[in-house]
Amino acid sequence: MDYELAIIGAGPAGYSAGIYAARSGIKTALFDRGDGGGRAVLSPKIENYAGFESIPGAELMEKMKRHAEKYVTMHLYEEVKTIHRSTDTFTLVTTKANYSVGAILLCTGTEHKTLDIPGEKEFLGKGVSYCATCDGFFFKGKHVAVMGGGNTALMEAIFLKQIGCKNVTLVHRREQLRAEKIYETEAREKHIQILLNKEADRIAGKDTVESVHLTDVASQKKSVLEVDGVFISVGDTPQNELAKILGLTLNDHGYIVVDRQQRTNIKGVYAAGDITGGLRQVITACAEGAIAALSSTEALGKKYPY
Repeated sequence: MDYELAIIGAGPAGYSAGIYAARSGIKTALFDRGDGGGRAVLSPKIENYAGFESIPGAELMEKMKRHAEKYVTMHLYEEVKTIHRSTDTFTLVTTKANYSVGAILLCTGTEHKTLDIPGEKEFLGKGVSYCATCDGFFFKGKHVAVMGGGNTALMEAIFLKQIGCKNVTLVHRREQLRAEKIYETEAREKHIQILLNKEADRIAGKDTVESVHLTDVASQKKSVLEVDGVFISVGDTPQNELAKILGLTLNDHGYIVVDRQQRTNIKGVYAAGDITGGLRQVITACAEGAIAALSSTEALGKKYPY
């Protein structure tokens, strides 16, 4: 084998897994189609990762990368295109070469669904966010909008109101919310304004977000909602292409199903981080990566003392 363990996806889960695997005596390689870091690099500040009161996401990921580089072989800018499974090994086919490995850990994460409107990319980290849990604290006492109408959007709106945002407005492009009634009831009880049949045209501002421009779907009437922040909650897309190739069990939302040891339904294949659903936070991704790395010893004929 070229490597005993191949970790696919160099985000928090992948970096953590690489450190734990290599320190357990496993010859490990870490693959990523980009420069690593995952979605965490987009967070302007992370203030809920133990040990760092406040740190830019890009800086935290760079620290994790440098730590992992001491232990694992890094294959950055090398995308794994497909995986072939045989009796005892797996063959990774990348954009550069083929590799034979004994076990695989998928840390491929998710991608945010976007509104694809002007201003969305320009103001990312300057008032536009995709994670209320990550960035909501910075908007205490301010006016914010949540874009979306499902359970997650309602829960994020409730969370933002709960932590002290002055005004929270939920904007949904349909005439009815898709969320469960219990969340809608709670949102209204917390005096969250709900705008239905409104579609966002663009996000505007100077240095930071100042407003969202809306169009009424029925009447085509234009309006402007003045806000300090926009939380986009229209769903996530699990990066599960390799999971499908391997025949892994996915849940109804496309996330990989794992047990408490991060095992999938295929022997020798593990998964950790956002691709497994759950809280989708840096700290939980790191924990899952560590668990998965230690669990992989069983497939590699090794032991760890736990």
